Amino acid sequence: MTTSSLTVPARFNGPPGSGNGGWCAGAVAGHVAGVGGSAVEVRLRKPPPLDTPLEVGEQDGWTVATRDGEVVLQARPGADPEPLPAVGPEAARTAAAAYDGFASHPFGHCFSCGPERADGDGLRIFPGPVEQGLVAAPWTPHPDHTTLEATWAAIDCAGAWAAGIGERAMVLGSMTAQVLALPEAGVEHVVTGAVRSVEGRKHRTATTLRTADGEVLAAAEQVWFEIDPATFG
Repeated sequence: MTTSSLTVPARFNGPPGSGNGGWCAGAVAGHVAGVGGSAVEVRLRKPPPLDTPLEVGEQDGWTVATRDGEVVLQARPGADPEPLPAVGPEAARTAAAAYDGFASHPFGHCFSCGPERADGDGLRIFPGPVEQGLVAAPWTPHPDHTTLEATWAAIDCAGAWAAGIGERAMVLGSMTAQVLALPEAGVEHVVTGAVRSVEGRKHRTATTLRTADGEVLAAAEQVWFEIDPATFG
């Protein structure tokens, strides 16, 4: 039975024409657990459409967001992710200066990591290399970006950059995250991402959001799938 609806505003895009995976995952995850709650596992079954109402209800033990009866997003309680080791703000700033996305970005207008987004519009999180398989970036949230959905978006793309999305386009297939507290607007934070494993076109990654002092605010694990941007949709 339908209980509510969910709409992804166009500004929260990832690839052109579809929602940012982290933002969309956070939107449906909020129907399962909020800030300070347990982890939520979200699977993205189809590219989330923009400015299109999705029906939210229950199906086979999942909270689902559907369009014309087809499941777009599904969420359920998940296992708490293990946070990544802390990276200090200075090291994160140095890493971000070498962000691969400045030179080559498959989705330059992405809400989370797109350099084409203006300050206060996108999150502008630019994860650069710290060491092999580990990236980090500083992030000072705009007042509009301290929501649960934006926090999920903040711990989304760093995993893909750790996995090399600049060399081979990929999209989010699933994400399990726990948000312990929301970030504070106007204050510098640090986002980190790391590769867990690679199995053909599938990449398993992890991300963490910390305060500048190292307090964990949110942690996540993701599965990414390599795609052809020309045929994605």
